[in-house]
Amino acid sequence: MQQFTLLLLVTVLICLFHSEATAEQPNIIVIMADDLGYGDVSCYGATELKTPHIDQLAAAGLRFTSGYCSASTCTPTRYSFLTGTYAFRGGRTGIAPPNAPAIIQPGTETVASILSRDGYATAVIGKWHLGLGGEAGPNWNGQLKPGPLEIGFDTCFLLPTTNDRVPQVYVKDHRVLNLDPADHLWVGNKKPSSNHPTGLTHRETLKMDWSHGHNSTIHNGISRIGFYTGGHAARFRDEDLADKWVEKSVEFIEQHQNQPFFLFFASHDIHVPRMPHERFQGKTSLGFRGDSIIQLDWCVGELMKTLDRLKLAENTLVVFCSDNGPVLDDGYKDGAIKKIGTHRAAGPYSGGKYSVYEGGTRTPFITRWKGRIKPGVSQELVCTIDLPASLASLTEQKLSPGSCRDSFNLLGALLGEVNSRGRAELVQQNNGNNGTYALRAGNWKLHRYDKQTARNVVVEQQLENTVVPRFQLFNLEEDPAEKNDVSAEHPEVVERLKRRLTEIIQQDQSRPEAQSADRKN
Repeated sequence: MQQFTLLLLVTVLICLFHSEATAEQPNIIVIMADDLGYGDVSCYGATELKTPHIDQLAAAGLRFTSGYCSASTCTPTRYSFLTGTYAFRGGRTGIAPPNAPAIIQPGTETVASILSRDGYATAVIGKWHLGLGGEAGPNWNGQLKPGPLEIGFDTCFLLPTTNDRVPQVYVKDHRVLNLDPADHLWVGNKKPSSNHPTGLTHRETLKMDWSHGHNSTIHNGISRIGFYTGGHAARFRDEDLADKWVEKSVEFIEQHQNQPFFLFFASHDIHVPRMPHERFQGKTSLGFRGDSIIQLDWCVGELMKTLDRLKLAENTLVVFCSDNGPVLDDGYKDGAIKKIGTHRAAGPYSGGKYSVYEGGTRTPFITRWKGRIKPGVSQELVCTIDLPASLASLTEQKLSPGSCRDSFNLLGALLGEVNSRGRAELVQQNNGNNGTYALRAGNWKLHRYDKQTARNVVVEQQLENTVVPRFQLFNLEEDPAEKNDVSAEHPEVVERLKRRLTEIIQQDQSRPEAQSADRKN
């Protein structure tokens, strides 16, 4: 009996050792650019500027030609990336206003909570734009709860909204950083007083003029969406944002270099207002938009240098992506249209931000893990929404029932493993729940416009609403720019994809529960 007990104990210990030895805990960094188009970086075809650090990342990793975000605006893509659930299932997922409450509620499983459960230190640094606080909205002068720390992040250093919306302050964990209690910060939707300076009343004082919509409170010579007063000691300078994101990210990596960590580096570049640091201004021929791309590239380089300096590169999975496709004039006269030249921000694709054309959701997408990912190019269909399930698989974490409802385990495809496949289909949306969707299934792409309008003009022009048929069908293999609607020639494909799109939208989830425990996809 004693021999049997001893043998059983040894067997258990061997199994435990094997589990420890095979479980992987690489550091994980997700770098999400903002409004970066498929053709905005040189490794994806840009010729009017160079992005050497992003190019180097691609050369040492896997560059995807069918890498997507799930929506063509920032808030729904960020929601889907963190929760692994299509934003149209989540309610308030349009572009969040300045005083938006927390969109992702405490208790929601996120990529951060999944990794935190496995012992990871977790941080989000950069643009948030997913709301803060309870139903009443943010308490700017008190605790900003709930927020990132209630959904799996250990720490955060945030631009709370997006920088064309007020207020221009940093949020550290639960509070506005450097806020003077004697200088109350107020944020609202109405002009606080008749003499409050705005982009309408004091336009001549602006250092960057607005073209549409961004004409309320002025800060740092730039007028914004929304109104705010006070909090002067807490306000930042636009030109310093990228430096601050890098500073805080390097600090986080250094502090956690001896344990597995997850960093969500949420850049604000190249979103408006584009006001890069002075050392980048004028470095490209494309105006401040191009200069901001160069600044973004510098950020990537600084993070990679930090990994090299700390000898962490071979134990770190890096994912580079964008929250949606490009837009040139998004509310400010910053020279983006005038100086565009031959640059094609969306590469060979039509549309851009706000549209479900390929230019709105197909973006640069790169994975790098030195010594693990074989450098190359992949045509597999992958999406930011799949990162929660894929990273859960990587770290052998089982997803909670009902969580990450549309996130597929594409770990093999993301790592470039032989015979691993990406998605068979992907739903794309523009913004919120206004009934604009697209379904890519293989090389077929179905557009659905419930309101029969679409912001679908090319990014070089001003965005306009255009009347379109409710359904359109494109063959991406023959027509990647989606110029020719072939729905009349293929009615059976239209009907099949219409049924499938409706099914996905109406059902509770598209990921089979059984997949959550699988290591293979």
